[in-house]
Amino acid sequence: MLTDVLPYLVCPHCGNDLVLSGTSLHCSNRHSFDIAKQGYVSLLRAQTNFTGDTAAMIEARSTFLGAGHYDPIVRELVAVDPGPGCVTDIGAGIGHYLSAVLDANPDRVGIALDAAKPALKRAARAHERLGAVLCDAWQPLPIRTGSTGLVLNVFAPRNPAELNRILHPLGKLVVVAPTERHLGELVSAVDMLTVAADKGDQVSARLAPYFTEESRVLCEFPMALPHRDAAALVGMGPTAFHAEADEIAARVRGLTEPVAVTGSVTVTTYLPVSTVESGR
Repeated sequence: MLTDVLPYLVCPHCGNDLVLSGTSLHCSNRHSFDIAKQGYVSLLRAQTNFTGDTAAMIEARSTFLGAGHYDPIVRELVAVDPGPGCVTDIGAGIGHYLSAVLDANPDRVGIALDAAKPALKRAARAHERLGAVLCDAWQPLPIRTGSTGLVLNVFAPRNPAELNRILHPLGKLVVVAPTERHLGELVSAVDMLTVAADKGDQVSARLAPYFTEESRVLCEFPMALPHRDAAALVGMGPTAFHAEADEIAARVRGLTEPVAVTGSVTVTTYLPVSTVESGR
């Protein structure tokens, strides 16, 4: 719930503390933010044209993740030490990965950040120790400096400077990114977007000079998907911005069921540069 994570949130306009008053949050400078009836709050600093994933994409993600196909990724995430402070998921979607980390760490609370209202409606109900916040990852994040022990970033955009700012000096950033083999069997069959062969190195390069790589794990796993789940897998990603759901489903029905698909991602842990330089 939002009340659990309130100590870690700040006003996006002035950076002051936020307090709960009825069904809204406000700061000492009288900036006020209404809590939606679904339980999330918008802490956007400024209006943005980016609205994140669509309701159809969120429904597809709920279907696919709920079936457990990405559990190998979940296991990698829950194995990471959560560090001191809260757990923040950037581009949290429906809160699937964050909820798993909170289940594994009963003394932690988590903040789910996303730009998609349909996702946050689900995330707000995903876990009792999770607070859902609408924000833009490219704007200053409404989170207290140095308050996050673990930042999760799973198939989502990232602003290195802001992630470094909110991270505790002893905290870690974990980025899950696809390799060129990820979902390779579906790429040509349904015209999915391809992944660069050096994707992991590109991510690390963009995170410098704020982070240094501590470890990188290749997580590969086979999946045998019924047509419904294969269509959901395609429909929950960026391909859905370029193809209608009926078109995706029709292409998937042309594949042999169950559809053999390879999951291939890197799970990379980063330390803040300031911590590395101090000889952590």
